[in-house]
Amino acid sequence: MKNVSLTDERREALISHLQALFSTEFDEPLSDFRAGEILDRMLKTLGPTVYNQAVEDVRAHLQGKLDDLGGEVYIDGE
Repeated sequence: MKNVSLTDERREALISHLQALFSTEFDEPLSDFRAGEILDRMLKTLGPTVYNQAVEDVRAHLQGKLDDLGGEVYIDGE
């Protein structure tokens, strides 16, 4: 599996979110560097699990649609 990558805009937004979280919940300022390191560690640790779950969710959804395909497109010939 390839690494999870973020756009610059998404990365900046998540860093800002982490900084706000640490400031309000832990009363601790978080530098851009530290927030970026935490984000990278979270992506490396959680990314594969979240990705795999998303793939499984999509697979199950599509399988449900395929299982119902006959009922959805069946045309009564009489």
